[in-house]
Amino acid sequence: MRKYLIIFSIFLLPLVSCEHFLEVSSDSKYEDDYVFGNKEEINRVLTAVYASMMSNDTYGNAYFSTFALNNDVEFTAFSNQLRNVNGEDFRVFDGAQHAASIQRFWDKQYEGIERANIFIDGIQSSPVFNKNDIDLTQQLGEAKVLRAIFYHDLVVMFGDVPFNTEPSMKLSSFVIPVTDRNQILSFLIEDLRGAASGMKSAATLTHGVERASKELCYGMIARMALTRGGYALYPEGGAQGTMKRMPDYKDYYSVAMQYADSAISLGTHNLNKPYRQVFIDQTNNIVSNNDDPIFEIPFLRRSSSNVGFVTGAAVGSVEGITNHEWGAASGGMRLNAFYHYSFDRKDIRKDYTVGMWSYDAARVPQVLVDYSMYNNKWSKLWADPSKALGNQSAGATGINLPYMRLADILLMYAEAVNEVEEGVMGTHGAKAVEALKQVRRRAFEPADHPEKVDAYTNAAAASKEAFFKAIVNERKWEFGGENIRWKDLVRWNLYSKVVYDSFMEYYTVASMAGGDFIDGYEKYEKLPFNKFFRRVPNPGNRNIYPVTDSRFQIIEFYNPWEATLHPGAGWEIATYYNWYNEDTSIPRPQILYSYRGFINGGPGGNLGMMDPNNLPPVRYILPFPNHAVQMSNGAYKNNYGYN
Repeated sequence: MRKYLIIFSIFLLPLVSCEHFLEVSSDSKYEDDYVFGNKEEINRVLTAVYASMMSNDTYGNAYFSTFALNNDVEFTAFSNQLRNVNGEDFRVFDGAQHAASIQRFWDKQYEGIERANIFIDGIQSSPVFNKNDIDLTQQLGEAKVLRAIFYHDLVVMFGDVPFNTEPSMKLSSFVIPVTDRNQILSFLIEDLRGAASGMKSAATLTHGVERASKELCYGMIARMALTRGGYALYPEGGAQGTMKRMPDYKDYYSVAMQYADSAISLGTHNLNKPYRQVFIDQTNNIVSNNDDPIFEIPFLRRSSSNVGFVTGAAVGSVEGITNHEWGAASGGMRLNAFYHYSFDRKDIRKDYTVGMWSYDAARVPQVLVDYSMYNNKWSKLWADPSKALGNQSAGATGINLPYMRLADILLMYAEAVNEVEEGVMGTHGAKAVEALKQVRRRAFEPADHPEKVDAYTNAAAASKEAFFKAIVNERKWEFGGENIRWKDLVRWNLYSKVVYDSFMEYYTVASMAGGDFIDGYEKYEKLPFNKFFRRVPNPGNRNIYPVTDSRFQIIEFYNPWEATLHPGAGWEIATYYNWYNEDTSIPRPQILYSYRGFINGGPGGNLGMMDPNNLPPVRYILPFPNHAVQMSNGAYKNNYGYN
């Protein structure tokens, strides 16, 4: 085991958190028996695996921003007809293998895998390891769960990838063979099934949901099983591949049903906090070990995480300095312009997810009139003044990323039951309906529950198709801005349809702004192209708006849902959807090219060739980075039309 000391002396960095959770030893003089010879040092080594998650190249930024591929929830406008020379246009399915972001993401994920492999091998070879020691089996389980997270996200984003579960120095070749994604997922599922019994619940862990728990282990089994049982893009049947799922898919839906149920049945988590409070607490570094969060990736304040900087409203500054203690924010991780119209008007989640204004350098709220909306789930402004990062701060917020929530597990369970039992009238149907109801109860005021929860779910339970549609919609509303939507759509083989429909929404509304009307899209005629608003004093009530500081006014809209007459004095006009270029007599480039890797509406594009009844697959799969391909001596290659 002495061979591990060289590696650990490289990657065990001294890190500090509020409770020293990520404080690790880097003293290379320690002998091998010391490193894996006592529980305290084993725990310090384990924190190095967590440290691999704490990079903005992965879960601190890129995971939920750079690789938030465009859809009907998350959306970033692109105006270029041609691919950017840096190759970073992944959000529009048009990136390239030389892009720096995929190289960094790839390297960081495999760094985490290598650290996990070393830890797993080391602890299982340790003279102190005992399968009856719950502390050690918990630590072993944590490393296995983290390894599963690293690999699962690689598989979802890259498809078949290099796969290895041994420390690299044990391998005969440093070129790890590419393995079929289904083999990878099947192995990881079985690996976690074996680890789960030796793990503890979050409430009993010193750092709670900032550590991998039994609940997370169950949840990851369910998530990976749905990925294994769902659709995915494969490199066959054409340049961009074919969407298909494996013949044994129902076996894996059964696994998902079983383990989602196991997580729920523990009874250790609930949805008691208001929806908004989950994200306000995260912004304030408040960790709840028995509510919605199952696992939060822990970050260090002023060190990593752009949660609350790229998410939330943009906050202006002058030369990087603000006239308040919260600092600047980019607000660059955006939502689809039409997303908020999909919500029920009484859905509480709507106003805490979709942001419609920013703050300029003078703290004056400015209506966002753009191709997108702000993702308001996390914002630096939600923090209490005592937790603010200072008037010269920007990123490195230290806000945790909720990687898995109970709401996700509840909806995974409902989805799996519906698929396995061909609806929700069977053995587990009532429990599946109740899982959906739990999520919706939190989304509506109690007075609305008879209609919006009970009647709604009872109607959805009438058929397999209706219940599936309810799950598709509920996940859309529940997880907005969390970069989950496109992955769900892939699993359901709905991504092409949703992207096509979203493009047509933008294209139709832009054409209407220019006086053109497209048959079949009459529903958009009632959209409010002019919205009336006024700035009002801050109510100081987080039930209305999370920013309670009186220095920040808020914006009140007058019926933002549909076209209406001017309400009178005191109301200003914001003109929306001015997306038509009068000079060229076509929609603006942001409309034509924001899905261009799938559908290109510009001159010479493929819009006219698109058959909505026979759509090609969306090329969501990312390419292997150039360096990995070059170093593989021909073992790795890119498919899906990458070159």
